[in-house]
Amino acid sequence: MITIRRAVESDCPRLLELINELALYEKAPEEVTVTLEHFTKSGFGDQPVWWAFVAEENGVVQGFALYYIRYSTWKGQRMYLEDILVTEAMRGKGVGKLLFDRLIEEAKEKGLNGIVWQVLEWNEPAINFYKKYNATFGHEWVNCSISV
Repeated sequence: MITIRRAVESDCPRLLELINELALYEKAPEEVTVTLEHFTKSGFGDQPVWWAFVAEENGVVQGFALYYIRYSTWKGQRMYLEDILVTEAMRGKGVGKLLFDRLIEEAKEKGLNGIVWQVLEWNEPAINFYKKYNATFGHEWVNCSISV
């Protein structure tokens, strides 16, 4: 039986393990540089900047969906899905759907007008999952970033 619940501070070590698992799957394990302390403070400190839901089975977190609120000058407040992951052993069992459906519910509860995210162009399983939700896939924008 899978339970979807809000992440709590004590979930942070497990979430970071899963984030590293995701980075390995996305062929970029060296890109995870956040410390457990920073990660925990960012989600559960005085001014949290992220929130998450976890999928738990028999007391073990088997997946998560981490989001934050962003502002679009064109659309207003929207949920940004930073990461969603289900452990390899639990894939294909509906856990991702439970997490994604909970995100949709959360966005509606908060009065947000949509959810946005990114998916790697080679990640066919994820793309096919999002297609079940009639997601729109953009092709005009180029991702940019800088380190400071």
